[in-house]
Amino acid sequence: MATVEDERIAGDGAADPEPTRSVMHQVYTHSWFQILLISFICFCCPGMYNALTGLGGSGQVDQTVAANATVALLAATAGTALFVVGPIFNRVGPRVCLLLGGWTYPLYSGSLLCFNSTNNGAFVIASGAILGIGASFLWVAQGAIMTTYVPESQKGRAIAVFWIIFNLGGGLGSLASFGLNYHSTSGTVSDATYIALLIVMAVGWLLGVFICPPASVRVAQLQVTPEEKKTWKQTISLAVRTITNWRVLCMLPLFFSANVFYSYQQNVVNGMTFDIRTRSLNGALYWIAQMLGGLIMGLILDMPGLNRQMRARVAWLFLFATGMAIWGGGYAFQKWSDHRMSQGLKQDVDYTDSDTSVGPMFLYIFYGAYDAFWQSFCYWLMGAQSNSPAATAILVGAYKTFQSTGGAMSWRINALGKPAMTQFAMDWGLCMGSLVIGIPTVLAVTLTSDPESDPALESSDKVQE
Repeated sequence: MATVEDERIAGDGAADPEPTRSVMHQVYTHSWFQILLISFICFCCPGMYNALTGLGGSGQVDQTVAANATVALLAATAGTALFVVGPIFNRVGPRVCLLLGGWTYPLYSGSLLCFNSTNNGAFVIASGAILGIGASFLWVAQGAIMTTYVPESQKGRAIAVFWIIFNLGGGLGSLASFGLNYHSTSGTVSDATYIALLIVMAVGWLLGVFICPPASVRVAQLQVTPEEKKTWKQTISLAVRTITNWRVLCMLPLFFSANVFYSYQQNVVNGMTFDIRTRSLNGALYWIAQMLGGLIMGLILDMPGLNRQMRARVAWLFLFATGMAIWGGGYAFQKWSDHRMSQGLKQDVDYTDSDTSVGPMFLYIFYGAYDAFWQSFCYWLMGAQSNSPAATAILVGAYKTFQSTGGAMSWRINALGKPAMTQFAMDWGLCMGSLVIGIPTVLAVTLTSDPESDPALESSDKVQE
């Protein structure tokens, strides 16, 4: 007897006469194959981008151009992710979104390669703005896939697997940069670094063609909007209903703070403290720490023996406690760094000088782990609101919008040269304050996502009526 899967593959109710094709199709549409595929795409594209930004000033001595390019990038993402890319996702699906956004990553790496020879800062900044739009398409598709393509009981593991593979990109990219710049004394990374990262980014973009649409993924809890209900009116209504939910409103400060500390950590802690090869090494350690951080938070969020409500509360407590400890260590570092800067000492610490380098390097590692704790928790909270890719795409769009708004603010403050201690205090205060504001959403997490209260289905019913 033909299975439902066989009938769907054959398209006419009969079993597929080609068993090999059927097996391949089952692998291709398996939720975990898709999770691994989107993870490798992000390994190649934003993972390599992270390797660049983790160098401090994207590997340039003058950090101003890179900082302003990042401001342009984040502003463009903030302006497009929620009410532009989120609704578009519901109409065209993840594959088209990835193909629309992926090419902008190699463009940005190419602009930095050009800057090494021409000092054309305008091209770098313009490429950053274009990348901001492309990143909106990529991250909205990624978030919807990661949080809805697996059953509820496996969402923590899906986030952990994604975070490990994605940040392996930043880690390996930084290690490659470390090797290419080991003997460099210029303070600027080599052309070969930018060329290598450009090629890997291009490969990641092309992998987007293999992403499977939600309707073909074999997950029982996946709630797919029927094609006949994918109207612009329906899509905009879904966006408004999702973003105005009080649970989501309490999450917005968490979203705003998700990248607010990058400019301080990358340009001040790493960029102004260490020499170029140690900055490359630190970049690798930072992203490797993110892999471990994602694994730890994923295990907490899928902890056996606890229901989903308890896991949400344990994860929040873990995030608050580790945040206070790590940022407390950061305060001690910043006082030490301010003293060194007053003596004219900057970008001079090498990893071989263990008496000076060990403490700041470990702090930077812990900062990387905490970023993974934070973002994994945010994604899990979004996944706990709905099993609909359409609704989750709106949530991820809101996440990227507010995350980018906070990041653009902090990068602009960094580009204006505000005191490092001011930047540090702002980051610490925003992180802890937003965790407190998010408590009502954490307490409201339910045992399972109720299909009847899902905003995507509610909106569909209204259109049908």
